[in-house]
Amino acid sequence: MKWLREIAGRIWAVWGLISFVATFLIVFIPSMLAYLIPDPMGMRYFIKLARIWMEVWLRLVACPIRVKGRQHFKKGEGYIVTCNHNSLMDIPLSSAFIPGANKTIAKTSFAKIPLFGWYYKKGSVLVDRKSEISRRRSFEEMKKVLSLGMHMCIYPEGTRNRTNDPLKKFYDGAFKLAVDTGHAVIPAVIFNTKKAVPIHKPFFFLPRRLEIHFLPPVDPAGLSVTEIKEQTFAAMWNYYNEHQ
Repeated sequence: MKWLREIAGRIWAVWGLISFVATFLIVFIPSMLAYLIPDPMGMRYFIKLARIWMEVWLRLVACPIRVKGRQHFKKGEGYIVTCNHNSLMDIPLSSAFIPGANKTIAKTSFAKIPLFGWYYKKGSVLVDRKSEISRRRSFEEMKKVLSLGMHMCIYPEGTRNRTNDPLKKFYDGAFKLAVDTGHAVIPAVIFNTKKAVPIHKPFFFLPRRLEIHFLPPVDPAGLSVTEIKEQTFAAMWNYYNEHQ
């Protein structure tokens, strides 16, 4: 049965890629109109289209999505949303289903892909982690995103988690941003993307119910970067263990 599962995973990966590209081409031109609309209105429009795209595509690949905790987002406030990172599916999933306009911190490499790169840049704050200048510029850009009332999505583990633990060690960036701006952190836990697209198996995809749960916000008032980071890490770690 194991060999049958391996074959099925490769076949479904082909269907996943074909359906992803096909649906992307349908939403691409309407999404590019967001460049003509000033933010945050432009990003609200962009995210609404992204959510429609993801809802359609996830149905096509038999990966229904469940979202919990939307009530933690207060209307008119921008939050720093910290997500765990297990799979390439995490970024389109979180971006589309974070309530309201948002941008995601993202590496520059995907921005070089024809057509998709234009889409990717619109929804992202790009950073080259090897460049100190790029890191400083992206930090200021993230402040601007929050000042416009949008949310900033950050993966504090930095890269995908290849361990068997719920989380890797967090970097300070998201929590320094919270201290500098006064914006609260909303921890978010994504479930089952690691099972759908295992990080150790190239070109493998199996249907799974996917979930993203938003937890109560961590208020940065009176807290240090380390304290916010530790509170956020503990909340996500404990929640993952209790609900996986």
